[in-house]
Amino acid sequence: MQTLFTILHILISLFVIVVVMAQPAKVQGLSSAISGGAQTFFGKNKARTYEGKLQKATTIAMILFVITSLALGYFANK
Repeated sequence: MQTLFTILHILISLFVIVVVMAQPAKVQGLSSAISGGAQTFFGKNKARTYEGKLQKATTIAMILFVITSLALGYFANK
């Protein structure tokens, strides 16, 4: 069972790395001040965009990462 969680943990961690690297950088600057109005207009549809899907995938992957980390810690002390 520990081997299964170890393999699953490695795969999830690789997925987290890929998803985080695929997200665009959020740089604050003059362009964000100019496009601030457009962000509020399109903000309600953000979950449907590519960025929204990446954020949701990152959240789910991180939750799974924590669960597998806890499971591996449990099996290590068993």
